[in-house]
Amino acid sequence: MIKITETPRDGMQGLPYIIPTDKKIEYINALLKCGFNTVETGSFVSPRAIPQMADTGKVLDKINHKPENTKIAVLVANKKGGQIAKDYDVIDRIFYPFSVSPTFLKKNLNTDLVHGNDTIDFLQNLCLSKGKELVVYLSLAFGNPYGDIWNIDIVAEWIEILTHKGIRFIELAETIGDIEPKVIFDVTSSLITSFPKVEFGFHTHAIPGKGMEKVDNAFKAGIRDFDTVLGGLGGCPMTGKKMVPNLDLLDLLGYCKKNNISHSINMNSLIEAKQKLAGIVLS
Repeated sequence: MIKITETPRDGMQGLPYIIPTDKKIEYINALLKCGFNTVETGSFVSPRAIPQMADTGKVLDKINHKPENTKIAVLVANKKGGQIAKDYDVIDRIFYPFSVSPTFLKKNLNTDLVHGNDTIDFLQNLCLSKGKELVVYLSLAFGNPYGDIWNIDIVAEWIEILTHKGIRFIELAETIGDIEPKVIFDVTSSLITSFPKVEFGFHTHAIPGKGMEKVDNAFKAGIRDFDTVLGGLGGCPMTGKKMVPNLDLLDLLGYCKKNNISHSINMNSLIEAKQKLAGIVLS
């Protein structure tokens, strides 16, 4: 069975208009009925950088359906965001988008490797004190389009650092959407072999219908935790490049059906969530 992390935050943040808070709340609550392992409900980041997420606290206050087997997550970009997130008891997981690329760290978080590493220490201590899980995303885990030095040894060195901090959940992120599927297999299989105690997830971007070869290579390499966005919305607006959509949940479910891979998604509840999403997209 695979785990699915639905990330409406990642889908919404790239839209060219602000979704009304009440519609976000309705949509998040619909997703929470679907059986996801985790739902990333929003982020605590600068509203100047990502105005779409300025109402994340209000959304969290109105979550009215918290299944036992579904975790609530938010993304934070710095210590301040972590301080805010820690006070929400409904939050189970905090996502932090680190990167082995100094250039992308500057673009995405306006930080560097030293300060980013320090932020991870801060967030890990905060999560341990509050009974939450820190999930570190390694953006550009499979290559670097900015000219920074990249190789699998650099990625492995950072994972070694993270494991020494006690971090067990690491998401390998194919952020730009331009990596060849075989590279995903080679990098992922090597890392899973080298770090058997780490639970690795996979976050990818691809044009609609073109992500399945990436998913297939990640699955065959040993990944059992996938990020998705219903409808394939969004993309990273901080890359300085054309946004490539997120992996569509429906594409992943189609892959699972074709390959007899089990999952926990309730398809009847998903129909309701799709209806809520249609109201958001068309508003």
